[in-house]
Amino acid sequence: VETGADGIAQNIVDTAKTANIPLMFCNRSIEQSIVESYDKCIFVGTNYEDAGKMQGDMIGEYLLKDFDKYDLNGDGVISYVMFKGDESNQEAIARTKYGVENANAKLVEAGKPELKYYDDKATTLYLVDQMGTWSRQVAQDYMTTILAQYTKDNNNMVELVIANNDEMAIGAVQALQSAGYNKGEGSTTIPVFGVDATDDAKNLISEGSLAGTIKQDAVGMADAIAKIASNYLAGKEATADLDEHYVREGSWKIAIPYSIYLGE
Repeated sequence: VETGADGIAQNIVDTAKTANIPLMFCNRSIEQSIVESYDKCIFVGTNYEDAGKMQGDMIGEYLLKDFDKYDLNGDGVISYVMFKGDESNQEAIARTKYGVENANAKLVEAGKPELKYYDDKATTLYLVDQMGTWSRQVAQDYMTTILAQYTKDNNNMVELVIANNDEMAIGAVQALQSAGYNKGEGSTTIPVFGVDATDDAKNLISEGSLAGTIKQDAVGMADAIAKIASNYLAGKEATADLDEHYVREGSWKIAIPYSIYLGE
């Protein structure tokens, strides 16, 4: 079910309710009122705003550790590009918003200026995957085009990359590496941040090519889904014996916490 498709989600709930079949939504955010319209329905996912907020906090704290190093042209401001995975997805909207806002809050609190979008003429402060696939290739293509114009020699280099997910972050890293950046000792490294903590992203973090990511606990989500399904089949209360690590929000939602990942 796509986030925001309330009519479709409600039809699914109504159909399950009529048949007296337990129903569980997972990962994509569903409106509380829709889930609560059936007492055998539950949502297992995240508080999706948290990923963007944690990413923004992580970015701000990371930059403040050595602000002058990341300010490549020495103008006192860090220029950034934002890769948005999908124009209408609520997770993408929140990550795009808070990834910048929370970073700015950290910077301003420390007496530094807010981030500056790399393109002064842009009407939207992000580049979106028009197909909504959060694609590695799309981000790589965007970044390759950017690097043809915005370079260290031209004194207008993009100094920070923020991506809604790891795939787009990895695409940006690949473009940077093709241009000679983010290749380890002896090369200039542009901080790149993603979300998901995929194995590929973790490997790039260990190599020093990717700065950080936000872990979305897929294993924890799967475990919660399996336990709730087992409880439903056994005729138990949906969240019986569920690990206390998970956040209960009434009887309608189980939230899987995010965490910052900067390497082992």
